[in-house]
Amino acid sequence: MRRTIFIIIIVGMALSSWAQIEGGSISSYNPGAVYQYSGSLTGTEQLKIRTYIWGQVRNPGLYIVPDDTDLLTLISSAGGPTENAKLSKIRIIRSTMEGEKVISVDLKEYLETGQAELIPILKPGDTVIVSGSTYYAFTKAVNWLSQIAVILSVYVAISNIK
Repeated sequence: MRRTIFIIIIVGMALSSWAQIEGGSISSYNPGAVYQYSGSLTGTEQLKIRTYIWGQVRNPGLYIVPDDTDLLTLISSAGGPTENAKLSKIRIIRSTMEGEKVISVDLKEYLETGQAELIPILKPGDTVIVSGSTYYAFTKAVNWLSQIAVILSVYVAISNIK
């Protein structure tokens, strides 16, 4: 009897988590569900949010940060920008009730002026994309072209053997 109840509870929990994953569309967006509670050593309550950072930072990925974290703190937590980062064009993709919203941030301007209002506070589920500079894109293209040239050289060399 206990075993049956235990199995029913486990199956119910599994189905519940599966339904949350499958039903996670924009129409069912619930900002309250994306917060996590975390106590702290000082005894104060702290809500945590999940944010993502991709692109030209040293450690891209998922970060669970306090709910009052700003963009500069997240980038610093990710190890800072790489030398290839284009700091003048950072994008934040944010899910809202109306759909996806893209926020552009000029971190270079902040570094030059020190205006704190240029740095937005992150929201749950934000995805931060730190793009590469034009020089980075150019070097990637040149690298790709050089690999194609090597392949073509090998092909020509093999076809001349016959």
